[in-house]
Amino acid sequence: MHDIPLNERIIFALDFSEPEKAREWVEMLDGKIKFFKVGLQLFLAGWWPVIDHIVGRGNKVMVDLKFFDIPETVGLAVQQLANRNVTFATIHGNDPIIRAAVRHKNDLKILAVTVLTSFDESDMAGMGFTGTVEDLVLMRSHKAIALGCDGVVSSAREAGKLRGDIRRNFVIVTPGIRPGANIDTIQHDDQKRIATAREAIRNGADYVVIGRPISTSRDPLATVADIQREIGEALEEKASRN
Repeated sequence: MHDIPLNERIIFALDFSEPEKAREWVEMLDGKIKFFKVGLQLFLAGWWPVIDHIVGRGNKVMVDLKFFDIPETVGLAVQQLANRNVTFATIHGNDPIIRAAVRHKNDLKILAVTVLTSFDESDMAGMGFTGTVEDLVLMRSHKAIALGCDGVVSSAREAGKLRGDIRRNFVIVTPGIRPGANIDTIQHDDQKRIATAREAIRNGADYVVIGRPISTSRDPLATVADIQREIGEALEEKASRN
């Protein structure tokens, strides 16, 4: 994935309840960021016009609705994204659910959500899972890629192991990104498995999903520039090792 433009490496999370506010952010970031995430909150507030506005300005969209239902319903939901110029869509689920999504994806790229970045080992234990978060991410990723998914959503902590274990070309999208060298001192909100953009890209992520660190910044454009600089430096480090 070396040919991804720098202004597409950040997928800005449009986590807003007002479609007009989302459009304002798209226009503010226009050119600096060319990839945007539409999740449940914004999609329910603005539906297709929000997505049409983003792609109409020449940008890419990740529809992060995490489809999880019986296979027939998931397949039909994926079909609804056809001809909308959506780049990525996310799904959860077992083998039949994944197969149904892949069967109907056409030009859409399907990303399997592995383990939410709001989960850690204590959550795993509370749900009755044995093993580590990394074990579960690796197992789910192997299965998703083998069944035809184009990539996975995982934290930066698992990205390096995924790159080493899965010998195929696939996309890794990493949420839970927080800026700054002193990341351990940052208020983590609802994210637990976090990393900087530099760490994520260096570990093997292709894209990083970032919302609040930009949307709550006093100078969002400067924050974007700083994060893109981190990403560029991480890509140079990786290139020098190869």
